[in-house]
Amino acid sequence: MKEIYLPLHHGKAPYWLLNRMKKLAKPIVKLIVMEYGEREFLERLSNPIFFQSLSNVLGFDWNSSGVTTVLTGVLKAALNNEEFDIRVAGGKGKNALKTPEEIMKLSEEIGANGERLVEFSRLAAKADNAALIDGYSLYHHAVIFTPKHFTVIQQGMSETERLARRYHWNVYSNIPELENVHDGIITEKREKEVVNMLSELSRDTKRLCVDIVRDGSFRKDYEKLVSVLRWRKGLRVPRKIDWKVVEMAYNLQPERFEDILLIRGFGKETVRALALVAEIVYNTEYDKTDPAKYCFAVGGKDGVPFPVRMDIYDEIIEFMRETVKQAEIGDFEKKKILERLSRTWM
Repeated sequence: MKEIYLPLHHGKAPYWLLNRMKKLAKPIVKLIVMEYGEREFLERLSNPIFFQSLSNVLGFDWNSSGVTTVLTGVLKAALNNEEFDIRVAGGKGKNALKTPEEIMKLSEEIGANGERLVEFSRLAAKADNAALIDGYSLYHHAVIFTPKHFTVIQQGMSETERLARRYHWNVYSNIPELENVHDGIITEKREKEVVNMLSELSRDTKRLCVDIVRDGSFRKDYEKLVSVLRWRKGLRVPRKIDWKVVEMAYNLQPERFEDILLIRGFGKETVRALALVAEIVYNTEYDKTDPAKYCFAVGGKDGVPFPVRMDIYDEIIEFMRETVKQAEIGDFEKKKILERLSRTWM
């Protein structure tokens, strides 16, 4: 079984490789959409193993952070045309910042609800950057959508660890509540302790956070937190809190945790402080476990920390084999792809 890693790599894929991947991607994607439908294609992309497999099949064999950015770019080239009712907005760095603008433009082409998609895009970015505090900062954000359905694939980096992790969301037709939103998170290293406000185990804490913001007690509770933690080792008190933003949140009187996240400037340090206030001051615990589902560098074959889902691997391998065999590409390309697919997971 070939392991999947996500070391943080800089640089760009060569143009000859990108052009080849785009050439192969279009007939493969077209066949999947024609045979299984647009939603099924989005469901496949939300699976980290399928995403990795598709990248390898198209020729990008390296297991690195570049898999995410390169394959997203290839899919944008293959999908953003009149032939498919599937669009990809966003990407890496500056392209991620252009996501709302791209969504509105591409939504008009296929009759999607652009405003709803922009809201989903903003919420997903804030969720993985501020509501799931795992030591990784987002630098890649891509929304894949049809007229009725949408998902997001994001990637964060840890400069200190020199690693990346990729976040695959479930497929939705409406903006979801922020609870168990990931189909999978692929990472080389599971973190020992995180602030996971996207877990059902943090449901009470999220409600309490909303109450704390609404009643204006956050600053007073924060000062109490600082006083308590002054004598406790191992717990870091966030210092970078923009109290003007907190005041803005109070004035807006948000009704849901999602409303708080969407306030511009309400970032991960403020969320961390709220979570600590809930736990230390009000004795309401939040989920501290890393929600990463696929972590190949710290186990797998030996069942640590969990067994590899061989049934998922086998299903995807067979699916890709049949798709490639039926795709309208040359025999030489088919032969090479099938050989590469066999090597990829051995």
